Amino acid sequence: MSDLDSALVRRLLRGQFPQWADLPVTPLASGGTVNAVFRLGDALTVRLPRAAEDVAKERRILSVLDGLPVAIPAVAALGEPAEGYPWPWAVHRWLDGDPALEGRPVHGLAEFVLALRANTAAGPPAFRGQPLSTVDTATRRAIHELSRTDEPFHAEAALSVWAEALDAPQWTGPPCWVHGDLMPGNLLLRDGRLSGVLDWATAGLGDPAIDLIPAWNLLTADTRQDFRDAVAADDATWARGRGRALSMAVIQLPYYRHTNPVISANARYVLTELECVPAP
Repeated sequence: MSDLDSALVRRLLRGQFPQWADLPVTPLASGGTVNAVFRLGDALTVRLPRAAEDVAKERRILSVLDGLPVAIPAVAALGEPAEGYPWPWAVHRWLDGDPALEGRPVHGLAEFVLALRANTAAGPPAFRGQPLSTVDTATRRAIHELSRTDEPFHAEAALSVWAEALDAPQWTGPPCWVHGDLMPGNLLLRDGRLSGVLDWATAGLGDPAIDLIPAWNLLTADTRQDFRDAVAADDATWARGRGRALSMAVIQLPYYRHTNPVISANARYVLTELECVPAP
């Protein structure tokens, strides 16, 4: 839906949560494509999915995770479809922090990934937790599509990264808890340290390689190896993580390069870090 605005939020609140209906409602700028997010007063946010999404599933995921070294969203209420809005929606507690930025150091990222991985609670399959072969066709199609645009792009280098990832041994250990969408905008920082992680709809059990994508969508060559060492990623898992980062970037860039400057800029950053952009 495109007509998600403060007036709709106000109507939904008046009908379902009148105790919050008179609080200020402020749309939050975001490069995210899944939810429209509004700050509600000083202590809450309203999240309206832009398409059908199981907000109850995300609430269940958030309720079983513990022992994490950072804050995660706390669900204050779940709303029902109304006022012409067709899907369930959520009110969350506000989390303080500034979104991470590409190329800036992030302290505490590896500790978060390891703590999440160590959780033993039952959970659903992660959205991106399956073998890379499941996105092979889409990734190769996107590489071909991107090579036909005016974007600086080295298709052969991308195909080489992808082939190495596909050839890497698959994960044979038990499925691990993963977030699945550790984009910079989902990582909140205070004084350069990770303080909160947003958007858990893709989380669940799967291949731990998916949570290595910040090595290329956020970190730099100077900090990448430290992150790898801290999460103890073996060669196969590291290669699959590179493949995941590549796949997401080449799929996102052709689709969003004229419509979403945040996502397209991050995709370009990934391709630069993976050396899939021709040298100047």
